[in-house]
Amino acid sequence: MGAPDVNGVVLSQPGAARPVMVWTLRIVWATLPLTAGAAFAAATRDWTDAPALVAEALSWSAWAAGLLAVVAPRPWSLTALRVIAPSFVIVAVCATVDGTPSTTATVAALAATLVAFALVSGHDIALAAANSIAYGDEQRVLLRTPPALFLGPLPVARLIVAAAVAGPPLLLADQRWVFGAITLAIAIPAVILLTRALHGLSRRWGVLVPAGFVIVDPLTLSDPVLFLRERILRMQAGDATPAPPEVLDLRLGAAAGTVSMEFDEDAELGRRGRRGRGGTMVQARELQFAVVRRAEFLEAAGARRIRVIA
Repeated sequence: MGAPDVNGVVLSQPGAARPVMVWTLRIVWATLPLTAGAAFAAATRDWTDAPALVAEALSWSAWAAGLLAVVAPRPWSLTALRVIAPSFVIVAVCATVDGTPSTTATVAALAATLVAFALVSGHDIALAAANSIAYGDEQRVLLRTPPALFLGPLPVARLIVAAAVAGPPLLLADQRWVFGAITLAIAIPAVILLTRALHGLSRRWGVLVPAGFVIVDPLTLSDPVLFLRERILRMQAGDATPAPPEVLDLRLGAAAGTVSMEFDEDAELGRRGRRGRGGTMVQARELQFAVVRRAEFLEAAGARRIRVIA
C-alpha cells in the first residue's frame, strides 16, 4: 500500500486523492490575489476607511487560512476551507453585480473563485485531509454526505458561519456599537455550534485497517466500530433501494455508492441518538453504508483479504 507524502496526499492507493487535482487547487488558491484581488478591492472601494481596512484584513486572513488548508490538508482545515471558498464566490458575485472594476477583472474573479470552490467541494482534497492523519497501515475512504443536507442546511450553515465571523468586526469598525455588540454576542455561540456540526461532516470515514474495517461516523454512531476481517462474510456493491428491515442502514439517504456488509454473527453498534444526544446499542447481522469511489474502495478491501463479492 502507498503512504502519504509530505503534503498529506496519499499516493499509489486505490481510492486515494489524485495529486493532480490537489495541486491544481493549490495553484488556483495561491493565485487568487492576482485573479480576484482587484474585484475584491473594488467591492469595498466606497466604504469608509475603518471598515475597508477590516474587510481587507479579513479577506487576507481567510485566504491565508485557505492556503494553509490546501498545502497541508487536515480535517479541521477542510472544515474552514469549505466555509471560506463559497464566501469568496459570494464576494466575487457582489463585485460583478456592482460593476465597479473592469469587466475583465470581475469575470476573472468570478471564474477563479468558482474553480476554487468546485475543487474544494470535490473528493480529492477531502481524501487528502482524511488520510493525512491516518495511523500506520490504514486507508481512509469518505462516507457520502446525506443528500438532504445539500438542499439547504449545509450551504446555509456555512453562510451563517462566514457572516458571523465577518459581520461583528465590520459593524464595530463602522462604529455601530450597539448593533455590533448584539451581533457579536449572537455570533460567538452560533460559530461554535455550527462549526462543530460542520466539522462532524469532515470526520465521516470508512477505514481499512490490518484487522478489518472501521466505520467512523459521528452522525450515526456514538463511537467508531471495528469489524474484524474474520467476521466479515462478504462486502459487495448494493443498490439504491431502501434497505430491508433486518439490515441496519447507515446511509442517511445517500443511495449512490451503497456497500452491503454481512457478518458471521450479530455485530453490536452504538447508534447515535437524535440531535446527537444519548444513543442506544443495536445488533445487526448485515448493514449498509455509502462511500465515494465505491469500485476503488472494494478493490482496496479485497487487497486486504476482506471477502468482496462482485
